[in-house]
Amino acid sequence: MIKQNKAKKAFLSETLDPFFVSAAQLAQFGWRSIREAVYPPFEFQETFRQCYLIGVNSFPLVGFTGLILGLVLVLQSQPTLVEFGAGSYLPAMSSISIIREVGPLVTALICAGKIGSGISAEIGSMKVTEQIDAMEVSGTNPFKFLVATRIMACMLMIPILCIYADMLALMGAFLGTNITGTINFNFFFNRVFEALHFTDVFPSFIKTFIFGFAIGLVGCTKGYHSQNGTEGVGMSANESVVVAMLSVIVIDLVVTQISGMLGYI
Repeated sequence: MIKQNKAKKAFLSETLDPFFVSAAQLAQFGWRSIREAVYPPFEFQETFRQCYLIGVNSFPLVGFTGLILGLVLVLQSQPTLVEFGAGSYLPAMSSISIIREVGPLVTALICAGKIGSGISAEIGSMKVTEQIDAMEVSGTNPFKFLVATRIMACMLMIPILCIYADMLALMGAFLGTNITGTINFNFFFNRVFEALHFTDVFPSFIKTFIFGFAIGLVGCTKGYHSQNGTEGVGMSANESVVVAMLSVIVIDLVVTQISGMLGYI
């Protein structure tokens, strides 16, 4: 009995200790990144460079994903709506689904995989090769230059990527409606914008900033705490993808609940 209790305590310790350590690291990094971002000197040049690397290089992948997303959504929904005599509601259903939930969430998950792992691997490589230590010795603030700039770039570019993905998803939805039938372009998008309201767009746009902060924070934190050489860099990149995706899903759930309580849904 005593051995079983000790085994249970050891199991709980091995399971919960890494979780609380990671949570503490994220909280510490989140607070410090906010502080470094609002106090001068500001690294505008590096922030703009990261915006290009994070945002512009992600446009092809995000755009293709958004286009396919809208196409598949319509192809899956159209038979059911037509069966119930609600085929005319297809543009409205597509626009509300994409703008409210599907577009921001899928785009954030794609960015968590691509951007989060890239940030973690880059900073982790600098950590294990002692480049960050060299920056500190030379008088450069590595946290401001490496961490704060990347988190700010994520917060600026992921909302733009989400808007871009939403546009292409709506275009994919229009293409999907014309595969099995014929619908006028003006009619389709008139119905799309008639169905959308401020309460549909505003919460979705706001949560993309939170997605960007979470993705950048997780990637920087995991990379900054990389150890054990190149093997540790790979493990950090893998952990950043998993934690960033879980964070995006949890944030989406929380924001949706808050939006519902405020009357936005």
